[in-house]
Amino acid sequence: MVNQKEKADLVITNANEVLTCTGDKADSIGKIIDGWIAISGEKIIAVGSKEDVTQNVDIEQAEIIDATGKVVAPGFVDSHTHTVFGGSRVEEYAAKMTTSDPEELKRRGIETGVMVSVNKTRNASNQELYQSTEKKIKGMLESGTTTVEVKSGYGLSTKDEMKILEVASELNNNSEMDIVNTFLGAHGWPDDMTKENYIDQIIEEMIPQVKERNLATFHDVWIEDSHFDVEDTRRMLEAGEKAGLKSKVHTDAYSYIGGSDLAAEMKVVSADHLNFTPPEVMKKMADAGVIGVLMPSLDFAVAHKRPFDARSMIDNGLTVALATNLNPGNWTESMQFVMVLACRLYGMSPEEAIRAATINGAKSLELDQDRGSIEKGKLADIQIWDIPSYEHVIYRLGSNVVDRVIKRGKTVITRNG
Repeated sequence: MVNQKEKADLVITNANEVLTCTGDKADSIGKIIDGWIAISGEKIIAVGSKEDVTQNVDIEQAEIIDATGKVVAPGFVDSHTHTVFGGSRVEEYAAKMTTSDPEELKRRGIETGVMVSVNKTRNASNQELYQSTEKKIKGMLESGTTTVEVKSGYGLSTKDEMKILEVASELNNNSEMDIVNTFLGAHGWPDDMTKENYIDQIIEEMIPQVKERNLATFHDVWIEDSHFDVEDTRRMLEAGEKAGLKSKVHTDAYSYIGGSDLAAEMKVVSADHLNFTPPEVMKKMADAGVIGVLMPSLDFAVAHKRPFDARSMIDNGLTVALATNLNPGNWTESMQFVMVLACRLYGMSPEEAIRAATINGAKSLELDQDRGSIEKGKLADIQIWDIPSYEHVIYRLGSNVVDRVIKRGKTVITRNG
């Protein structure tokens, strides 16, 4: 009896290169020359050569996308953003190109700092936040991102933290993008409360509401000498874990106070920033299975005086992901730009950057079982680049090389006809 072939709805043919991003090494991209991909419904059902695909899949009724002269890659997984926020801080950002003197900025009437964004977010309606965020999400999708993590953190009150998560949840329901929510009430604390009282509010009010309303998957805390210390963080993360939230941390961005050690001890899903992380602690996190999430555009936007050491992290065995960290002080929607910076300024290879922006991003959201690579059985979250070889993605500075974006087996972006 002849086995009946599975029928494809969509087939991508003749790609110069298909980057499967399979394998276990930091630079494994699994390149297939003259690659084909068959898709049925939301899932990939075959990938390989023309012969590999056609002998196992019925393609007679399938839509054909000819990728001759192009590169096919997994959709980007942007695993650290603060995409829902009110207004912007463009005046502050522009002024700081020439001065960082607080008195000069004050003389010009320019407000500065995170609380500016907190106040704008608090004053924005759900509809205003939805509409402004929807535009950012569209820009991300057009640049090849198919899954994005969105953190709260610009509310700093129970009402406004929930508002941010509500907006992100509504967008997840209505847009082509998959949005993963992270509760980051511990992004600071409001001016009219003590840190201790605010921690109590997070534990006693915010976390229970997040759980009851199913508003987030992850719980994040910013550990820094200017923010929350190790014991503050342990207390909040343990409360979040009791409520079923998975732990992440912002840490070592501007100081080292043991946050990355705690990340290793608690085996959090990811530790993000890591500018001041000692090499021996990088190894501890690697051994604990923690993913390091790096944001080159943040270092670039704030002219960070101590850029993170990506090369040391990779050499110490830490799995690293790249993310935009889209926020009011670092407005970038493009993972391609992030990859350019990662390679040029941080010594990452194009292969390492591609993997960090796809499968490793998925790992940092615990989504690598169904996305981040091009493999049979995974979601057909795919981008097609109008370039002859993958190296061009970090060579064409300031360009958007995306020709087409396929999300869950459906074309959602077509840029070149």
